[in-house]
Amino acid sequence: ICSSQLTKRDRFGFVLFVYSVTFLSRCVCVCVCVCVCVCVLCETVVPLEDPIITETTSTLQEWAVLWKQLYVKHKVDLFHKLRHVMNELMDLRRQLIQGHLAQDQTREIKRHITVRLDWGNEHLGLDLVPRKEFEMVDPDQISISELYKMVPCRVPVSHHLFINLKSFTYNSISEDADVFFFLYDTREAKQISEKFMVRLNKNGGPKNPEKVDRLCALFTVIMVHSCNNENEWFQIHENIIRKSNTKYSAPSTNYGLIISLQLLRGELEQIRRENQAVFSRALALTRKLGFPDVILPGDIRNDLYLTLERGEFERGGKSVQKNIEVTVYVLYADGDTLKDCISLGSGEPNTSEHRSFVLYHNNSPRWSEMVKLPIPIDRFRGSHLRFEFRHCSTKDKGEKKLFGFAFTPLMREDGTTLSDENHELYVYKCDENATFSNQGLYLSMPCCKEDFNSCPNLPANLPFQRSPKETFWVSTLLCSTKLTQNVDLLALLNWKAHPDRVLDILGRLRQISGEEIVKFLRDVLDTLFCLLDDNTDKYGPLVFQSLVFIINLLRDSRFYHFRPVMDSYIQNHFAGALAYKELIRCLKWYMDRSAEVVRQDHIQEAMRALEYLFKFIVQSRILYSRATCGMEEEQFRANIQELFQSIRFVLSLDSRSSETLVFTQAALLNSFPDIFDELLQMFTVQEVAEYVRGTLGSMPSTVDIGQSMDVVKLQSIARTVESRLFYFPESRSILLPVVLHHIHLHLRQQRELLICSGILASIFSIIKTSAMVGRHVPAQHTRSLARTLGEYVSCLLSLLRQMSELHFHHLLNNFHSKEELKEFLLKIFCVFRNLMKLTIFPRDWSVMRLLTSHIILVTTQFLSPALHKNFSEADFDFKVWNSFFSLTVLYINQPSLQLEPLTQAKRKKILDKHGDMRVMMGYELFSMWQKLGENKPHFIPGMMGPFLGVTLVPQTEVRNIMIPIFHDMMDWEQRKNGNFKQVEAELMDKLDSMVSDGKGDDNHRELFSFTQLFGPYPSLLEKIEQETWRETSISLVTSVTRLMERLLDYRDCIKGEEGENKKISGSVNLMNFYKSEVNKEDMYIRYIHKLCDLHLQAEDFTEAAFTLLLYWELLQWEDRALRDFLHYPSQSEWQRKENLSRKILHYFNKGKCWEYGISLCRELAFQYEALYDYQSLSWIRKMEAAYYDNIIEQQRVEPEFFRMGFYGRKFPFFLRNKEFVCRGYDYERLEDFQQRMLGEFPQAIAMQHPNQPDDTILQSDAQYLQIYAVTPVSDITDAPQLERVPERIKSFYRINNVNRFHYDRPFHKGPKDRENEFRSLWIERTTLILSRPLPGISRWAEVERREVVEVSPLENAIYVVENKTQELRTLISQYQHRQHHGNINPLSMCLNGVIDAAVNGGIARYQEAFFDKEYITSHPEDTEKVTQLKDQMQEQVHILGVGLAVHEKLVHPEMRPLHKKLVDQFHMMRTGLHHVSLCVCVCVCVCVCVPLNLQGSIRHSSSSLSSHTSSEAGNLVILTDGLIGEHPEDSGHMQVRRGRTPRQRPSLIRAGQTEGGTGTVL
Repeated sequence: ICSSQLTKRDRFGFVLFVYSVTFLSRCVCVCVCVCVCVCVLCETVVPLEDPIITETTSTLQEWAVLWKQLYVKHKVDLFHKLRHVMNELMDLRRQLIQGHLAQDQTREIKRHITVRLDWGNEHLGLDLVPRKEFEMVDPDQISISELYKMVPCRVPVSHHLFINLKSFTYNSISEDADVFFFLYDTREAKQISEKFMVRLNKNGGPKNPEKVDRLCALFTVIMVHSCNNENEWFQIHENIIRKSNTKYSAPSTNYGLIISLQLLRGELEQIRRENQAVFSRALALTRKLGFPDVILPGDIRNDLYLTLERGEFERGGKSVQKNIEVTVYVLYADGDTLKDCISLGSGEPNTSEHRSFVLYHNNSPRWSEMVKLPIPIDRFRGSHLRFEFRHCSTKDKGEKKLFGFAFTPLMREDGTTLSDENHELYVYKCDENATFSNQGLYLSMPCCKEDFNSCPNLPANLPFQRSPKETFWVSTLLCSTKLTQNVDLLALLNWKAHPDRVLDILGRLRQISGEEIVKFLRDVLDTLFCLLDDNTDKYGPLVFQSLVFIINLLRDSRFYHFRPVMDSYIQNHFAGALAYKELIRCLKWYMDRSAEVVRQDHIQEAMRALEYLFKFIVQSRILYSRATCGMEEEQFRANIQELFQSIRFVLSLDSRSSETLVFTQAALLNSFPDIFDELLQMFTVQEVAEYVRGTLGSMPSTVDIGQSMDVVKLQSIARTVESRLFYFPESRSILLPVVLHHIHLHLRQQRELLICSGILASIFSIIKTSAMVGRHVPAQHTRSLARTLGEYVSCLLSLLRQMSELHFHHLLNNFHSKEELKEFLLKIFCVFRNLMKLTIFPRDWSVMRLLTSHIILVTTQFLSPALHKNFSEADFDFKVWNSFFSLTVLYINQPSLQLEPLTQAKRKKILDKHGDMRVMMGYELFSMWQKLGENKPHFIPGMMGPFLGVTLVPQTEVRNIMIPIFHDMMDWEQRKNGNFKQVEAELMDKLDSMVSDGKGDDNHRELFSFTQLFGPYPSLLEKIEQETWRETSISLVTSVTRLMERLLDYRDCIKGEEGENKKISGSVNLMNFYKSEVNKEDMYIRYIHKLCDLHLQAEDFTEAAFTLLLYWELLQWEDRALRDFLHYPSQSEWQRKENLSRKILHYFNKGKCWEYGISLCRELAFQYEALYDYQSLSWIRKMEAAYYDNIIEQQRVEPEFFRMGFYGRKFPFFLRNKEFVCRGYDYERLEDFQQRMLGEFPQAIAMQHPNQPDDTILQSDAQYLQIYAVTPVSDITDAPQLERVPERIKSFYRINNVNRFHYDRPFHKGPKDRENEFRSLWIERTTLILSRPLPGISRWAEVERREVVEVSPLENAIYVVENKTQELRTLISQYQHRQHHGNINPLSMCLNGVIDAAVNGGIARYQEAFFDKEYITSHPEDTEKVTQLKDQMQEQVHILGVGLAVHEKLVHPEMRPLHKKLVDQFHMMRTGLHHVSLCVCVCVCVCVCVPLNLQGSIRHSSSSLSSHTSSEAGNLVILTDGLIGEHPEDSGHMQVRRGRTPRQRPSLIRAGQTEGGTGTVL
């Protein structure tokens, strides 16, 4: 329905239907009924649905977005849980919408919905929702104190264990078996629950399979243990727990008990509703043994637990011991057996008899077998237990001979049941023919020793003879709410039978257990009040004491649930109309004696029972008044008045010298608020309030009565405030002054602040409800609140929220001096700053935090005029103004006000309710800054950093507000000092720390120079343009802007999920800026250490050492004292440089760059020698020697180098359109490096060619990454003095301290020579010159410039042969020194690649191209180069001979054929090349060739030329007559260069070719 269709005054309702809302693979139809009210220009939408439904709908919409993000972030567990909860919420919401539920069902569903909503919000990090009766509360409708109390708390719940038998397997079951389950307390070593019984057949399956539930929550496999000795069966649980392995054994894992367990939480009725499927299968409820910890009224039980403990029996003339079985019967007085009164365990039906298990040949059996006897209450009296003992024959399994019996009555003659203890029963002899039809024959005999002692005159001839050496032990446990085992309790209830023993019985009432009393609570109370009515003077005091004892008994947590029973008794059954007189008299008598009696235990108990004593007094008076039509009313009021005078007397006593009196007063104060409701039944509100005020006023007005009494006194006042009495306005006006008086005393001395805050919170909550805004809150009380910080948050906010402008005006005018006002402002600003800390309110409690921010804003706006009025110009006070500015900065920066990260719906909701409070406070800050006038320099440069933090808030208008303030600061700094050095230093320091902490965004790259979008102020540069100091200020702004760019790039690298290289490059970029552009040494050193830490995390120890060398170079060997800095302590400069040197040496050692460490060792040695510190000198010389040993002995892997180009505007500033050379990791190939870099820049596009990009790529909004390998160009030469230097040493300098790298691109100049392509194959060699050598402070180094030269075909041939020769030399040297143990495959493959290529045409192509007369004649300028090529060939032949000699010694016998083949081909190669050697008169000499790596240059050539060049390397080989050169050790100490196995490109040898051939791999 379009809004244009509605008339201005139409008001109607319609139903909006939304169909096919697909969510979680379910199609849900949502029907929302709304009423639309259209009036003139606005529409008001009023939802008619339940607020819970509305909240559920909006929450599900918010969760849906976050739920998808969980899947993206791989939080699978929470993803599935949230999906389940969302499905439940939609189902519950559907039930509410249908509206077919009863009221209690609706309430229960709302409870389930809110629990799930709160769970989801907590796990998703969303806001906490304050609730009342399951619905969201409106913060505007309740006081902040009440809102603060709505913190969710956990309520303890009951736990129930659901068990389900799945399978039972055991190897020795051949007959039916019974399986019992019960809970066992290992700490107390006893059974704590009844048994659950399952009967199994001989196959291990249940006799009744229908009873086995198939649903389960947690599967558990339980091992079945067998007892090694059946005599130990009674304590098998203890043996298993104690791990007494000798007394039990466990079968193999193939046998065991499989059950399912599920822990259910909540009350039983709740579990029944939530798990109806479980309870629908005739579930057996197994109860706890005895009464639970909390006895509930109405819990009716009458169970007797009987345990067959043990027995002692004679052999009876047999040679072996007996096999004894015990049979248990329950018989009534008439001799009939009670049917179904024996329960072996829940889950199976009851039986009429029980047969124990039989222990083989054991006359002293121990069973410890428990059964339950659920005997009806009407059959308990007169019933008895009979135990029959039979011997089971092993020969005839069906034969069982009766040889004795025992018995015991269930109830004694005095009416009590069997006591809970072990009972030693007599065993009487009998035989199988004995008859028990007349149970009176044996019931007249004693059953136990106690019975025998009570029957001294027994006849000599008894029907059954007792066996004196045979005894039987049983134990009983009674759990009954109808029967008692206490004689005294029975005597009390039957007091009329023994009136002369009443006083004695009342005296022993305290000795009766609480369980027995609460079971018969009503009967006991009736008896006590009957005694009181019978003889008040005689029984009054004892009845009062007994009543006090019973009332205090209900204070116990076990019996607390019986308080409603007591309340019901008082209201419905109590009939003592005259009892109030005696109760008041006894209570007053107790109170009056509190000042005289030393031991006051009985007085304290009476004080604790004050609540129920008054209940009895009031109810008794009501009954009396009804019976007499209100007679003796005045007398009753007078008695109450006198009683309160006694109460005031007790509280007014000085208890500092009497500890017992302290406890009495504390007991009275704790119980006092509980009597208000009872008094309101008899007196008016004003009368009760006067009683209470007088009582509270009688307490000491000082706080020196002791800390414990302070607490009790305030707790009593708190309960008074929370009572129903305080909610009446007429009583509140009477009580509030005395309450505030006591609170003020404690606030003034800062005592018990937490309790005081709770009292004030309650007061403000009630005042908010009653609309009594600030009527009784004096101004001095507000000043007292300003002393506190976090404890009084809700109270302070409630007070400030209710204060209007008039209240603030009255408050500020009440200060007598400016010092008092200053103190108040400082404290209130301090409190506000504490309120904005996250520790005050939980992070997810946004409602409370936003409300707090709003109140702080409004209060600050009221207080700022007083600040300007009283502390400006001549009365300027820096401390107050600084506190104000600090508050405003902290306010604008607080996380709860940053709306940008929030969802659009939540942001709109906050803006609609509160507006953008950052902008409001920003204008307040600007206004107060302008009012400073000539006092602005006091805050320069101190407030530069805080104000800069305000500009880093991602809110454009706030930033615009701050521009004039920065202009003012620069203007005043220029006036004062003539420069901006202080401003610049402060700006850069604060920018660095703030951006590193995560503040700022990409908009801050042009923080001070952006064009203003809106607002009343021009940009900073526009204002600067009008000043005389324009040039210096523009320079400052430019430097700060460049710093901001680098800081944001650095922050993005460090905080994001970036690779280590990107983080390191960002750190290097920022570090160089501080050094070269702004010359801030402290920041430069700080970032040196940050960069070092990054290197250590990446295990780049060499780079870490070079990084610390930068700081080392800044230090001098002097004794100048240095302050503590970073992690360095206060020490001299010499000590810091020495410690730094040792750390650098450690990193060089771990990075295996010992050559760099040696120079540092020498430097340290020089210093130690100058100081005659020979101990340190010895240590450093040993380290230097160890470094030399490491250089000679340890193997080091030569890394490869890669050139990288970063093109496009999407790269960070320090990478954009730049190229770098990177030192790769050990064993890292080009493909690995490319994958690693693409992983660090996942948005980058890999360029597949080495050509330089054009401007289109450079200026594109994308990322292009170009990577290929390059070869280091070392400065080391092949001077004669270096000939004998081991290759291992020289190889280090070829790849270290290098700042020149090159790569080659092959091409054909002119027409391609079809007969021999090498004649026209030229190389374009590009040399990259770096800004610094590698290795250095980073694995990356920026390319400073590039040089391009063209290499002729002949020069390229020389380069190829020279490189392959160097590779051979290095590899052979390693095998000569046994660095490759056992595996000679690399050497075999390398020799085969060179020799086989030479024989089959390899370097013959070079001979054809450059050694024929036509080429030499046409290129006379290349004569020297041709000679050099021939020399390189001869050198390669010599190296091949050495390699074959080494191969001869190491080759495995199985590889001998390959070696022979290599030797034969080598001879063919030598023969073919010998003629060339003689013709050119080449003098063979052994020389060390400069290693040049062709792999990187040629391997990455253009793909268009791949048909002309193969992948790796190729060589020219010439062999002299000798296989071993003059100095075979020259080829030693050489480093292996990692390279791929060459792929040969065979060339045909034309017929008639004179000698040899060439093999080459490009």
